Amino acid sequence: MIPTVHEVGGHRAHMQYALTETGQGHVWGVCAAVEGLFGEPHRGTYELLDWVPEGAEVCGWIGSRVWLVPEGEALDPWLLEDVESPGQRSWTNSLVLTGLDDYEGPPEGHRRPVRVHDGHRWLGSCRELTRIVPPEPEPEQAQLPLVLRGLAQSDQLRAALAKGTRRALNLEEASLEIRDERGQPLAERLLWAKVSSWRPSDLGPGLIDLELDAGHLTPVPEYARPVWEQWFAGPPDTPGAWTGLDTRCRKAWLDLVRERACRGTHRDRPAGHAYELDGRHVTDEPGLYLALGEAVNGPGGYFGGCLTALDDCLRGTFGYTAPATLLWRNASTAREHLSHTLTAEGRPYDLFAGTLQVLAEGGMHVTLV
Repeated sequence: MIPTVHEVGGHRAHMQYALTETGQGHVWGVCAAVEGLFGEPHRGTYELLDWVPEGAEVCGWIGSRVWLVPEGEALDPWLLEDVESPGQRSWTNSLVLTGLDDYEGPPEGHRRPVRVHDGHRWLGSCRELTRIVPPEPEPEQAQLPLVLRGLAQSDQLRAALAKGTRRALNLEEASLEIRDERGQPLAERLLWAKVSSWRPSDLGPGLIDLELDAGHLTPVPEYARPVWEQWFAGPPDTPGAWTGLDTRCRKAWLDLVRERACRGTHRDRPAGHAYELDGRHVTDEPGLYLALGEAVNGPGGYFGGCLTALDDCLRGTFGYTAPATLLWRNASTAREHLSHTLTAEGRPYDLFAGTLQVLAEGGMHVTLV
């Protein structure tokens, strides 16, 4: 973890970022500003040939999790995350989807029909799909380097820069640890760090601006920047700070809540505690877990991001001790929006009922009002 106040290379200041070597754990340096953290992650592109829609037009942002379900085969569904589409191509009768596809995708040469859903409704089907391999980006389109501005360097980094060889400047696997302005752990990003250049910084004597060729770093999407900027100022002081966000930004908020919770410590309340959940804004899956997190652990609190994680939280070390009670106000909102969902395979599933079952099995007696 990064201490609230750092002293590296003789500089003592509050720093939000630390570049840490993952093997031995030593800190290469700390700084108060980073450029290149935000950007556009690499997205896979799929063309769905002979697209037949099953309802509304598929265009714009489609959903956080979209499943491609092969029909008539003993193959598991394939997941695309944070999916967008420019819409259906009328002159080719096909649909293009782009999304994060780090998970196992369709086997090479797959030419069979696929049906698509977003976890709530079927979007349509196609005769076959193909993955479009984009051309190599032009140099000006390539991922921007990561620049650590005003870096207070450690003795190890100073020695590596003085040596200046290709081997010395390859810092190998590192983590960029991020804290908020109050000094609390917020997030971490792994990267393969190679020093591209460095120069004296105008942010203070003895500090440098270190430019890294940050391989394997997945930038934070630009649409999530406002969410991160809110959290840079510290966790919310009042509940419901997320309620005005759309589903996409609620997911970004939930990701930060989860990351922050995994880096902090939690004091479990004693058994028999009475919790209360404000259900007015539980209109989507991220909203469900954000409301549960706030009910148990207060503003910005975490208590699961899926049913499996919720079950883990109910077992302890996340602010809860069984048995306890939960008064779920305005439960009809969640029932309306979450009762008709789909599994990855596309089978109908009641997420609202599933949540109540997991809570009950974890010793949480829920009263719906």
